[in-house]
Amino acid sequence: MADVFHRTSIPPPELRELPQASGKRGVSGGVAAYLARCLGSLPFCILLFALTVLSTLIVGVHLEDNFSHNLPVFDLDISWRFFTGLLNHPSRLSAGIPYAFTLILILLAHEMGHYLTCRHYHIDATYPYFFPAPTLIGTFGAFIRIRSHVATREEWFDIGIAGPIAGFAVTIPALVIGVWHSRRVLTPLPPDTITLGQPAAARLLSHLLHPAISPGVLNLSPVGCAAWVGLFLTALNLLPMGQLDGGHIVYVVSGARHRFVSFGLFAALIPLGIFFWRGWLLFAVLMLFLGLRHPPPLIAPDRPLDGTRRALAFAALAVFLLCFTINPLAVC
Repeated sequence: MADVFHRTSIPPPELRELPQASGKRGVSGGVAAYLARCLGSLPFCILLFALTVLSTLIVGVHLEDNFSHNLPVFDLDISWRFFTGLLNHPSRLSAGIPYAFTLILILLAHEMGHYLTCRHYHIDATYPYFFPAPTLIGTFGAFIRIRSHVATREEWFDIGIAGPIAGFAVTIPALVIGVWHSRRVLTPLPPDTITLGQPAAARLLSHLLHPAISPGVLNLSPVGCAAWVGLFLTALNLLPMGQLDGGHIVYVVSGARHRFVSFGLFAALIPLGIFFWRGWLLFAVLMLFLGLRHPPPLIAPDRPLDGTRRALAFAALAVFLLCFTINPLAVC
C-alpha cells in the first residue's frame, strides 16, 4: 500500500525567501516561475480536489459493492470489468458518495485546521493540495505548504496540533455512524481479502455498539472505512518525526531533544516494517527523503511553553494512542 500522510513542508530558513538575482531571468527561470505560480494557484488546487473526489468515488463504489454482498470491503480483486461498468453507467458513482464524502470531509477538516491557523498568525501558506491516486483508499492524502517564516514556538505548536484535532473531531462522529451500520463478515474470508488493524478507538466503539460481535470479524461500512482511514492518517501525522504534525508538537515541547526522538523513531520503523507491516519501511524511506530535522523558530526559541499548550500536547498523545495500530493492513 502506498504511504498516505499529511506533511506541512517548511524549508530551512536559509533556503526561504532568497533575494532575487538582478538582471533579466533566462527562459528556464521564467518557465519555472510560471509553473510555480500555476502549481500554487487556487484553480490548480481545485482541479486536484475534483480529481480526488472522483478517485475516492470510484473506490467508494467498490467498497459499497463488497459491503452490500457482505464481503470484506477492502480487497485486491478489482477487474477491468468494474471500470468499464462505471464508464458505461456513470450514475453508479453515486454509490461511492458515503465513502468519498466522509473521507474528503476528514481530510479537508485536517488541512483547514492548519490553513486557518496559518491565516490567524498571518503566515503565508498554500491552499490545501489533495492528491488523487489509484491506491486502496483512492488518494495519497493532502497537505499544505508554508511559504514564510514561523516566528514563535507557540505558532509552531498551534499549526501542528490544529490539523489532527480538527480531523479527529470529524473522524469520531463518522466512526460512530460507520460502526453502527457495520455487520459481521462472512467466514471463511475469500482470497486477496485485506483485513484492517484495530485502533483503540475502533475497538472501543465496536464493543460498545456491537457487544456480541468481535471487532476482528466486524465488516465496516463504507463510512466506517473512511473513518478508519481518518484514524490511520491522524496516527501517521502525529508520529513525532521531522516536520509531521507530531514532529512540530514534540519540537515545541522538548526543543533540541526532538532530533533524538525523530531519529530514534526512524530507527524503530525498520524492525516494525520487518516484523509487522511492510508499509513502515516505505514510510521510513519517505521520511528519510523528506527530512528528520525541524527548523527553529525565529523568536525566543527557548521560551517555556504555557500550561494550556502542555495540556493540549497530552491531548494529542491521547489522540495518537486512540488512532494508532502497529499492523494497519494484512492480506489474507
